[in-house]
This record gives sequence, C-alpha cells and structure tokens, in this order.
Amino acid sequence: MRCGIITHIGLVREENQDEVRAQDFGSNILAVVCDGMGGERAGKQASAIAVRELFDHFEARYRTGMSPEEIRALLISSVSAANSVIYTTARMDFKSYGMGTTCVAAFVQPEWISIVNVGDSRAYLLEHGVMRQITSDHTVVNTLYQQGKITKEQMHTHPQRNMLTQAVGVERVVRPDYYRIPHEDDFALLLCSDGLSSYCSDAEIADTIRQFPFEEVPDALIVLSLQKGGRDNISLAIVTK
Repeated sequence: MRCGIITHIGLVREENQDEVRAQDFGSNILAVVCDGMGGERAGKQASAIAVRELFDHFEARYRTGMSPEEIRALLISSVSAANSVIYTTARMDFKSYGMGTTCVAAFVQPEWISIVNVGDSRAYLLEHGVMRQITSDHTVVNTLYQQGKITKEQMHTHPQRNMLTQAVGVERVVRPDYYRIPHEDDFALLLCSDGLSSYCSDAEIADTIRQFPFEEVPDALIVLSLQKGGRDNISLAIVTK
C-alpha cells in the first residue's frame, strides 16, 4: 500500500497547529491527522503530543496477527494514552490550560480499515469513484443537525459551527468513535483536518482525487483548499493500494 501526507499553514494563520504522520507496520499502514486548539502555542503542542503518544503506544503493543477486537482496543487505548498526557500537561502549565486536539487515525490492512476519531477531523473512503464520509463530527452543529433542529445548509453559517463537543486532552476521559470497514482493491482513504473539509465540498475533494495521479493528490488538495479560501491550517493523509 502507498500513503501520502502533507500539511500547510494556510493563508492567514501565524502558526501551523496541525500534525500528520503515517508509518508502515509490515503490509499495513497507520495514519493520523490531528488539529490542535488552545491559546498561544498550546494547540501546536497538543497535536504534537497526541501524534507522538499515539504512535509510541501503538508501536509498543502492536504485533502481527492481532484480531479485529485487539486492533480496536489498541487504537482506542492509544488515543486514551495521548489524552492522558495532554490532560496532565495542560494542568501543569497554566499557559497550556484548555489545550486539546482533534484526532482521526486509521489502521489500514489489505482488506480492512479500522478508524478512530475525536473531534471534527474526518475520514473519507473513495471506492469505484464514489466518496463517502466515514466519521461523524463531534461538533455542536452536527449534534443539532442529527436532532433535526437545523438543516444541512444552516450548519455552514451557524454561530457555533466551530465548537467541538469532544477533543483529545480536554477532559480526563475521552471516548473515541470506532469504525471497522472493508475496502475493495480500488480504494482511497482520506484523513483530513477541517482546513480541507470546511472549505471544499465532498464532490470537489472526490473530483481532485480522481483527476490526479496518486503522487500528486496531496499537493492538489492543498491547492484546492487554498483556492477556496485557505483560512485554516490544512493537513491530510491519503492511503491507497
């Protein structure tokens, strides 16, 4: 399998508080995208801690031949380990108080994908030219939409559209969503921060993935987001066979 990762500060931010990383585990790939939040440099610190701790925890405990339930438990415990370190760090330094990060992580195997997410960084799966969002945003507007209180169109202009209902490191305990889905040979898995998904439609993202050779897709998606406004940090990881 192949993986491409990229991050960009965007057009107006003074600092890139996103973090993205991918690593091979035999014939499998673990990819993670985190979007930090917090005052001063706290957001950058939170996303960096999250990625470091998640990979350290996963790598120390991973072994070949793990069952689906063991992979699920390992991914969730890896996010929880990151949560504990960020939560503790924030309470040891008042400058970092309240820091946190989104996190979407995927362990991609030859036939299956296991995904965990907290916050509004997303996972999309493109198969046979059709793209669908796998994860569900942990945001106020998504909760209101699911409850039928606002329409999909109102989500884009709602005053609380950027407010998260859950993030890594903010509370003592984090509860990631987990997904396990099969994939075809012809697939592309995209993980991204909201610097991409908030500025580009699903159709625009899918068209870009289909249009460019795999090696050029990460740069092309950055260009697309910048052309659409690019007012946030932009990060993504894309995996294909």
